[in-house]
Amino acid sequence: MSKFTKEMVDSYAEKLLIGLTDEENKLVLDEMDIIEETMNNILKIKNIEKVEPMTHCLDDFYAELRDDVACESNSIEDILSNCDNYEDREIVVPKVVDTNVCE
Repeated sequence: MSKFTKEMVDSYAEKLLIGLTDEENKLVLDEMDIIEETMNNILKIKNIEKVEPMTHCLDDFYAELRDDVACESNSIEDILSNCDNYEDREIVVPKVVDTNVCE
């Protein structure tokens, strides 16, 4: 595995349109070193290739998936008839975030 470099991190950041400072770049490189070290430790485990992949961490996990069947939904008129306050096709709700908090 090739080692991550500052130039690689800068290139990826540029492609993702997120500019990184030198300090942020160093943090990413440090994290990648930790990830690489962890992966190398995992690869040292004997017979790791014989371990069967898991879909869930619990042995007794069971999920029955339903068929994805499209069905008719309620009409907008029915939905709005249950609302106390609406404008056009939008439900008016009370304001829950105060924009003056940060002042």
